[in-house]
Amino acid sequence: MRFKNFQIWRGRLPHWRADEVRYYTTFRHRRPLDEDERRTLFAQLLKASGNRYDVFVLCVLPEVTELMFRMREDAKGRPFELAAIIEGAKRKAGKAIVKDTGERYPPFYTESYDRIVRDDAEFEERWLAIVGSPVDAELADEPEEYECLWVAPEA
Repeated sequence: MRFKNFQIWRGRLPHWRADEVRYYTTFRHRRPLDEDERRTLFAQLLKASGNRYDVFVLCVLPEVTELMFRMREDAKGRPFELAAIIEGAKRKAGKAIVKDTGERYPPFYTESYDRIVRDDAEFEERWLAIVGSPVDAELADEPEEYECLWVAPEA
């Protein structure tokens, strides 16, 4: 499979970038987030949706966050940078959480795992796993009961 404008870079984890693809991203939390902290992170991640990226599904659990999305393009036709959006949301949520708790560091690990979703079968598999994760974690009886799960209306 060939991707348009494909690039690879590596931090602690490998990161692939391409135009016109769907991404799956996840990151762990240094400690379990309480309900208010999950809401703070959830709101920050959704803030750029519809502007810099289109979120298909997002779930913030106490110990991990997962989402799938497609990047939008800026005024010059270049896709927005995934890391800038995700890490920016983590940074803003982290500052708010640190302010409330007095902790020294934000409760998120610095790097996120991201992956290009290669086909519809993989998209569906990941989507079902994300939507089912609040039930699997025994945080809700039904996915729609979990406050920090968001599914795009057209998904």
